[in-house]
Amino acid sequence: MRLDKFFDTINTNSHIGDERMEACGLIVEYNPFHNGHVYHIQEAKRVSKADCIIAVMSGSFLQRGEPAIIDKFHRTNAALSAGIDIVLELPYPYAVQSSDLFSKGSVHTLNEIGVSSICFGSESGDISRFTKSYKVYNENKFTFKETLKSCLNQGLSFPEASRKAYEKIGLTTSEMDLSQPNNILGFSYVKTILDNNLPIDPLTITRTKSGYHDKEITGAIASATSIRNKLFTDQVISADIKDTMPAETVSQLQLYKHDATTWHNWEHYFHLVHYRVLTMSHHELSEIHGVDEGLEYRIKSTANDVTSFDDWIEKIKTKRYTWTRLQRIFAHILTNTPKTDMEVAKNSSSVPYVRILGMTETGQTYLNRQKKNMDVPLVANLSRTTDPMLSMEEKASKAYYSILPAKKKRVFHKQELQPPILK
Repeated sequence: MRLDKFFDTINTNSHIGDERMEACGLIVEYNPFHNGHVYHIQEAKRVSKADCIIAVMSGSFLQRGEPAIIDKFHRTNAALSAGIDIVLELPYPYAVQSSDLFSKGSVHTLNEIGVSSICFGSESGDISRFTKSYKVYNENKFTFKETLKSCLNQGLSFPEASRKAYEKIGLTTSEMDLSQPNNILGFSYVKTILDNNLPIDPLTITRTKSGYHDKEITGAIASATSIRNKLFTDQVISADIKDTMPAETVSQLQLYKHDATTWHNWEHYFHLVHYRVLTMSHHELSEIHGVDEGLEYRIKSTANDVTSFDDWIEKIKTKRYTWTRLQRIFAHILTNTPKTDMEVAKNSSSVPYVRILGMTETGQTYLNRQKKNMDVPLVANLSRTTDPMLSMEEKASKAYYSILPAKKKRVFHKQELQPPILK
């Protein structure tokens, strides 16, 4: 359903006057939504002074190549209950990618819907350092690219090669450390905005207390990694987990597990991706996005000797092929995403559509005012899919729900055909 038709079926009783509404964009995964995200929303409202907060969120599979712990709709419900006014879906070809393409899809999606600012968390917390670093990067782009190429040729992973290339041009100092994960993503957002001369103000806040990859819960603000680890270990939502997230997230986690029978992780998909690899030829595997440099032989040669997903990654990974990079590749194997499909995302100057997952009354008001200024269609669901990226999204959704019992699988996939969530 196109969203212009959807709007004809709802009433939007605006509580805001006819003056222009300013929107601030957030780039998120909410896997799951927790207290740190609440802090991000509150600070984004404060520093942007925006009337409407819009989140662009990864869908079924995430940037590090993992399946989301619960589906996009339950995560949307949690976000709308905590201060987000509109949740957009980041298309799969951008969601399961390294920082440059992830940033490209996220920033362009927010630009198409008319945000005037984007606010992100970073270790730096000072936006002037990002804009100064962009200038340094542009002045030393040749040196950066040559160093990156040399390090990759030495067999280093892309993150490690990038770190050394940034170090070469002076961007891993305490003034601006581009070896830190949130600084890296933030710099990619700023770079996308400035490279494309987009009318968006980048804003940043300092990440508080927990680190991005912290594995243990140490307080009320914890990393999503530590929360997921605890959930998968305990298989219940214990008191210390409840302390790290809003009540609505707890409710959505419980509701999803009750209805779907599980929280998702890679081990649930092991038998599916294992079967795919065993029945594919080396040539077929080499056509999958991310399977380069003869990696198909390493994946195939290890397939007969593994009994779990983690075991498989351990047998394949090298300095060059990190755990995260391999998870992305396995996501593309699972969803049968060839290199040719991904060229659409790489070569496009913007995004072909904007998909709405959910909105509040404030979000409805904003969209009613903004839709006439948009250059791409607003999409409400996956029905009558025609765009190649939406077709990829549908494949990703089917793969995500494939581990559920048949009846549950049909019920949950039906959500993809429904109008957006209204709060």
